[in-house]
Amino acid sequence: MAQAQAHTGAADGAPNRGQRAPATAGAADKATPDTLPHHAILVALDASDHANGGIREAVRLGAPGRASVTGIHVYAAGLHDRRFRQMEGGLPEPYREEQVLEHQREVHNELIGRGLAVISDSYLAQAEAACADHDVAFVPCTREGKNYLELVREANAGRYDLLILGARGLGGLDGAGLGSVCERVVRRSRIDTLVIKTPERMLAEGPIVAALDGSEYAFGALRTALAFARHWQVPLHVVAAYDPHFHYVAFDRLRGVLSDEAGRIFRFDEQQRLHEDIIDSGLARIYEGHLQVARAIAAAEGVEIRTELLAGKPCVAIARYLETVRPSLLLLGKTGIHADPELDIGATTENLLRQAECAVLLSCSRYAPPLDTVTQVTTSWTHEAEASMSGVPEFARPMARMAILSYAHDRGHTVITAQIVREATARLCPQRREPVVREAAPLEWSEPARRQLDAETDRARRECLRVRAESKARAEGAAAVAVEHLRAVQQPAAASPGG
Repeated sequence: MAQAQAHTGAADGAPNRGQRAPATAGAADKATPDTLPHHAILVALDASDHANGGIREAVRLGAPGRASVTGIHVYAAGLHDRRFRQMEGGLPEPYREEQVLEHQREVHNELIGRGLAVISDSYLAQAEAACADHDVAFVPCTREGKNYLELVREANAGRYDLLILGARGLGGLDGAGLGSVCERVVRRSRIDTLVIKTPERMLAEGPIVAALDGSEYAFGALRTALAFARHWQVPLHVVAAYDPHFHYVAFDRLRGVLSDEAGRIFRFDEQQRLHEDIIDSGLARIYEGHLQVARAIAAAEGVEIRTELLAGKPCVAIARYLETVRPSLLLLGKTGIHADPELDIGATTENLLRQAECAVLLSCSRYAPPLDTVTQVTTSWTHEAEASMSGVPEFARPMARMAILSYAHDRGHTVITAQIVREATARLCPQRREPVVREAAPLEWSEPARRQLDAETDRARRECLRVRAESKARAEGAAAVAVEHLRAVQQPAAASPGG
């Protein structure tokens, strides 16, 4: 008899024939500091090691009276029937007699129809026994059809808040990473999805790691991680990774391919100065800000966390961190801060799902931290923007700043410029005159600093160093650029870990 299909699953639809018992678990209740966030769990079953690890974790997350567990197995009787008919032409001569062939068809149909149902029942009975041993409510569910489609259809039916599935099924190869069914289901699932990659490890062993990029899905993953860390009493590491090198590389390559005319149209020097300033003064601060927000959320929930700011390509930097920490679970937002509505999974999340040697939970739960908490640590103001606020009466400045921050945050800005101040003011106070933008006064250079700058023979690099050194001097309130300011920007800034 042909082997039953493995499974894992996005599309809503009416139940297919073969569904033995519909799941009846209700939608998740709002989590509180004393409860885990998932109350209706769907587990894909096929008796593989990874699926068995999934039901084991479902039982632990279920706990008596706290959550229900639905086990689902998908089999494809129709596929086997079609394949048998396609192979009839290759049967030996004695089997081609019409009477004999019809008899074989009946035998095969009986074997497939009842045999696959018996196999499904066995898988579900094993999971039901595991739940019964721990007084966890269990609902069996059998579906006939294409494995990944039926799994997705059930997962997205609105009855569950967590899907658990193995990275590989019975047909998977050791060291093959994710199975094709798992990949298809993960992309289409619209609920939190836990992928079991190391069935020999328990999630509660810890430590666990959550990665932040400022998106609501990532903060949703953080909230789940906090609940798990509190429930299991295990260490929680929260990391944020940013790439300080990309724009340096990009502009270096652009310098080699742009003609003089194209450079003038692109305003290459101005673009480079802008990106250098933003990266040096803002990017690390923004990602460190995400970690500060995480610490504030964790403190409010009574959970102690360790935070780390990582520099480098995010998927690479986080993967290296995982190799050092060796967590039992990694939690990620399914898509990131730059996702568009059509995106099914973020690039960093997809890469880490494949690379991580631990279970991975992809969060479809969203959480937006309070705006004032976020903007205080992730948003910066240019000197011109700060100067433009001088025309606002002092008693009204806090309210005006918050309104401008809200305006910028809604449009994805993390650096407030004078233009954003003007736009926000015009929208919020249409009758008010535009604020006067005060240009930042030019800085003098000490003679030693000037000689050291002039020693740089590369014109583009010399101009870049000038802008960055002046920016650093202004940030420190210096009246002139000193050698120390220039030396500080000649070396790449190292990312410092969070507390």
